[in-house]
Amino acid sequence: MKFIVTGGCGFIGSHIARFLVGKNHDVEIIDNLERGSLKNILDIKNKIKIHDIDISNLKNLESVIDSPNGIFHQAALASVPTSFKEPEKYYKVNVIGTENIFKIGRKHNAKIIFASSSSIYGDQTKLPIKEDAEKHPKNPYGQTKLDSEIIASKYAKEELHVVGLRYFNVFGIGQNPQYAGVIPKFIERLSQKQSPIIEGDGTQIRNFTYIEDVVKANWMAFESKVKHAFLNIASDKTTSINELADTMIKMSGLDLKPVHGDPRKGDIIKSQADNSLAKELIGWSPKISLEEGMEKIFPKI
Repeated sequence: MKFIVTGGCGFIGSHIARFLVGKNHDVEIIDNLERGSLKNILDIKNKIKIHDIDISNLKNLESVIDSPNGIFHQAALASVPTSFKEPEKYYKVNVIGTENIFKIGRKHNAKIIFASSSSIYGDQTKLPIKEDAEKHPKNPYGQTKLDSEIIASKYAKEELHVVGLRYFNVFGIGQNPQYAGVIPKFIERLSQKQSPIIEGDGTQIRNFTYIEDVVKANWMAFESKVKHAFLNIASDKTTSINELADTMIKMSGLDLKPVHGDPRKGDIIKSQADNSLAKELIGWSPKISLEEGMEKIFPKI
């Protein structure tokens, strides 16, 4: 089969592209390389086709995409702090760009699996969070992901098969500390024998989800008979940022203590997912624990 992976030179997209190549599918990547890097796909670059295109340009997308069976849409701007500084750019890429992908999918009758985010939920009082919880994004990034879901539902009514996966704190090899979450930032500090810096008091809780589980969720969503849904994709266990820092310091073997800084604007305090709908609809559940995932990447990231 033929697949398009947007953001295929980025962290999650490159892992999906590699998985698809491993299954001997025809893979084409759409990536303007603003956040992604060709280094992420060096091992498969001769087995794929890459298009240097911005997803916000529909005309250019239409000129290169021809009859895919499916599209894995991972391209996005994803830095919460930067989203406050550049909300218009985030809307252009994450909302307008995503709708362009939906238009392409509708034109070619291709099923779309796209990256949504746990950021759409904001702070919730009832945990774990189910997919039907009220949405209260606390930052422009989360709002763009919610806007994209609203548009996805509109296109689903027009017979587009589209499934949104709400990722919870994905980690793994290939993350860029400049744009990624707390784990690569901690590793970067520890690799320089410096204390990890915790934003806030460290009591924030997260589901840290390993990249291999996320890739499998994308594939299982595509293979499933589900035409339209939004699904939480998260690890089964929650971890506080303080616990994460202690674990990583212990793994490093260094005699350090974390340093606390100012809280991050727009940060969510408690994020804990209920994965039961993903298990029910596509048969997915996480397999790799935080500890197992950390052993795979530390200090390889």
